[in-house]
Amino acid sequence: MMGARFKSTTPGAAASRLREEALAALRQGDHARAAELAGEVVAADPRDAVAAQALGHALLMLGRPREAVEALRGPAASADDPAIETLFARALARAGKPREALEQLRRTTARRPAFALSFLELGELCAQAGRFDEALAVFGEGLALAPDAAVLRVGLGHLHLKLGDRAAARAQFETVRRAAPQRLDAAVGLARVLELGGDFAGAAALCRSALAVRPDAATQIQLGRCLLELGERAAGETALKAAASGSTPATGLAIAALAAASHGRLFLKPSAAAAFLRGGTS
Repeated sequence: MMGARFKSTTPGAAASRLREEALAALRQGDHARAAELAGEVVAADPRDAVAAQALGHALLMLGRPREAVEALRGPAASADDPAIETLFARALARAGKPREALEQLRRTTARRPAFALSFLELGELCAQAGRFDEALAVFGEGLALAPDAAVLRVGLGHLHLKLGDRAAARAQFETVRRAAPQRLDAAVGLARVLELGGDFAGAAALCRSALAVRPDAATQIQLGRCLLELGERAAGETALKAAASGSTPATGLAIAALAAASHGRLFLKPSAAAAFLRGGTS
């Protein structure tokens, strides 16, 4: 297959075309296509760091972290690129190698100038391990070095939510929204703060504004929960059905939201709940 693609033009031009097609597929969410195209480029030139990064992203989105580790190991060691190192660490963590991931992230966060995403990954990995004080310190260090890094403020907001500090979480999300109103992650984070505080109408409004820009199953489920709590049962169920139409994991989360809401539905069998969310009737 690769030979046929490279036949009609020079190898360099063909590689460039395939690389751009892979990146376009990645942006469009066609991860299988992105992996196929980027894989062809990497097979022809293992030193192509851009293609390796695209391949690693695609494989992670496809739930194939071990393959992503192998695709990124060489470039992470040789490319001198904090973005590839950070993606490699993410792949290591998802492949069940948290110690290696931590070691890589500590090296990358020591780089200057600071690469904000490496602090985000390290902070989240520490939090997942229950090392919350260390996670807070990582976010603090990252923001001291890169105070305008919205992604770190959003990550810190979610960490505060995990720790039950809604006021601190709200402060981070609102800071980001003032500086960058277009950031959907901050809007969704703030919606969660409002939801937990019982302001379901405010949370639903933020979810709707985010969904108008970018459909997302998790935000659909959040909207569904809020609408159910507001007593808007039909609209809430419609939002949960929209989320469940996309993937099996989203269906499970939608079933949980449907059962937990005060105006939701409880099914005796998960299969009945899944059938309902996929278009059946009660």
